[in-house]
Amino acid sequence: MASTADFKNGLCLVMNNEIYSIVDFQHVKPGKGAAFVRTKLKGLTNGKTLDKTFNAGEKVETARVEKRPHQFLYKDDMGYHFMDTNTFEQIPIEEKLIERPDLLKDGQMVDILVHDETETPISVELPPFVELMITYTEPGIKGDTATNALKPATLETGATVMVPLFVEQDIMIKVDTRDGSYSERVK
Repeated sequence: MASTADFKNGLCLVMNNEIYSIVDFQHVKPGKGAAFVRTKLKGLTNGKTLDKTFNAGEKVETARVEKRPHQFLYKDDMGYHFMDTNTFEQIPIEEKLIERPDLLKDGQMVDILVHDETETPISVELPPFVELMITYTEPGIKGDTATNALKPATLETGATVMVPLFVEQDIMIKVDTRDGSYSERVK
């Protein structure tokens, strides 16, 4: 159990038999009335966000969650298969537990959140940036536009991202996994 004074970003709570992670919180002391804590929670199993207000000092149940490093191996009809880098045990995980499955490349390292008490995987976290090769994009024409224009590019994983006109085929780029956007070229 924890109180609202223990809140911090990333803390995992159990509410309505679901596990939620605190994305953002704000302690509010109005001029009149009791203090309260306004939070934004993200469901780790369903991915939904929830705004919830707690009274100051209210007790909440915390969930023990552990991040474990795993390596992505392959995808088949059973799901996405990962290998624990410490025990070499392989586990299949459903696509709905992976935030950006289209950016997973064979051999890529990820962190899997595991609920300690039940030993069940909750979600798969990709690193903030991944380096991927562009397999196809239309050639950019010099002088095509006066502003920052973008064009679609297909990556080696099959994902499509918008890139600037100067980016060409067979170039390695860095992609932000949080929103799936182009970040920079890799030298």
